Amino acid sequence: MNAQLDLPSTGFCAASLHQVVEQIFETRRITRVVQHSLMAAVLSKTLLSYEDQALVNRVVEALHRGILRVVD
Repeated sequence: MNAQLDLPSTGFCAASLHQVVEQIFETRRITRVVQHSLMAAVLSKTLLSYEDQALVNRVVEALHRGILRVVD
């Protein structure tokens, strides 16, 4: 899972966000790089669409519940 997201100032592309999240849930793994990029996207001043926010929130919730495993 070395997909790179390219939102302004975070390295995430909004079009690929859906694909990255889909891959995360298929493998039930997320790299630290992708995790940090997602968090940077949430915390950045860049406005995420409602759909993008929901995708990121889904990943965050799964991490909190232990559904996803963070790998290096």
